[in-house]
Amino acid sequence: MGARELAALIQSRQISARDVMQVHLDRIARINPQVNAIVSKLPDEACLALADDADTRLARGDAVGPLHGLPIAFKDNQPVKGFPWTRGSRIFAHDIPLGESVFVSRVRAAGVIPIGKTNIPEFGMGSHTYNGLFGATRNPYNLTRSAGGSSGGAAVALATGMLPVADGNDLGGSLRNPANFNNLVALRPTVGLVPVAPDPFPGIGFNVNGPLAQSVSDLAFLMSVMAGPDPRDPDCFNSDPSVFMRPLDRDFAGTRVAWCLDLGGLPVDRRVRQVVEQQRQTFESLGCLVQDACPDLSGVDEIFLTIRAWRAAGVLGPLLAEHRHLMKPEAVGEIERGLRITHNEVKQARIRHRSFVDGFRRFQERHPFIVCVVNQVPPFEVEIDWPKSIEGVAMNTYTDWMKSAYWISTTLCPAISVPAGFTEDGLPVGLQIVGRYKDDVSVLQLGYAFEQATRIGERRPPIAVR
Repeated sequence: MGARELAALIQSRQISARDVMQVHLDRIARINPQVNAIVSKLPDEACLALADDADTRLARGDAVGPLHGLPIAFKDNQPVKGFPWTRGSRIFAHDIPLGESVFVSRVRAAGVIPIGKTNIPEFGMGSHTYNGLFGATRNPYNLTRSAGGSSGGAAVALATGMLPVADGNDLGGSLRNPANFNNLVALRPTVGLVPVAPDPFPGIGFNVNGPLAQSVSDLAFLMSVMAGPDPRDPDCFNSDPSVFMRPLDRDFAGTRVAWCLDLGGLPVDRRVRQVVEQQRQTFESLGCLVQDACPDLSGVDEIFLTIRAWRAAGVLGPLLAEHRHLMKPEAVGEIERGLRITHNEVKQARIRHRSFVDGFRRFQERHPFIVCVVNQVPPFEVEIDWPKSIEGVAMNTYTDWMKSAYWISTTLCPAISVPAGFTEDGLPVGLQIVGRYKDDVSVLQLGYAFEQATRIGERRPPIAVR
């Protein structure tokens, strides 16, 4: 069942929160040892007691939120009261936060029952979920493959039915990538639509919080809870989250879609290209005017990498002196690069970024939507750190293979990952729909139209249906 349907059944008392909890606990016991998606989980007895309390509040007529009674395990880079906040690092293995993020507080207030955390890469760095504390999270469609990241644990828990709802965040693809690798949908919202406070560098960066789901309808349902301003987050603009409860049906006849699968020349694995190319006709069948066109993305790589490394150094740099031996080489390299970046270089990157965003806006005046790949590769071997080449082109760093995702992050615009098909050996492949700044609803509507036309997202991993 989807989250929207499940929540309605709980609120109408057709099913109990306890029964919902028990079903999910049973699946966790059966599946999680194979995929390693949920970590720091509460004992079953504690989870059931929380569900009983949810049922009691409903029975006595208390006001409850729209997600009342649904189990959740927040991503492990979110501080959550009562749970370890490890950030996927041995350095923080026993860290218990005193408070929690604005985002967590908002989702908790909507009625979810936190039962654990979901696994991430160390410090959330990279789109492959493994760390020295909990190990690797495995792809449920093929246990020898990566689950993606950094919201890999969340995606796998959702894809296998161990959780009905899942959260994540996305700097360079961390919502879209794991959705793509696990045949799910995920929305990277417009920057500033969903609170990210506390943020050590407000106003500088590309990070967002957002949902993963089994369907676009559930994405919209979750966004109606997650979106909206908060006085504790000065970067969160005024918006009305109720717009996400409007119908998703829409006529796209005559809507221009820029078809730019490789964003102007990025190497793309031929298996991914084959799957996504076949879906061009789906957009045409929806009435879209699909045209070969790409925005000017020159300079975007340096903009993103400069600001990202500078932020990483500011947050994690103080750990190097004492804890370098406990940090993965990619994290050390990212921090050291950031420490070499001057304030003037950050200033110049931000100036170039503003010019880039304006150019992208002008492109979207004619093409309100862009379709491209989410990832340049299908799920790869879980034992490797990252793909070292794509179609003969060397990937020299752990972020090189993620450009199709993080280049889109730099636009600040909303983007959705939607299932597009499978490789010949059964690995999921998604596509990415990018919309106009602050027009997240339209992105969901086009994603919904594509989802309903293809029904590819209804295919669940074999491990979840045995």
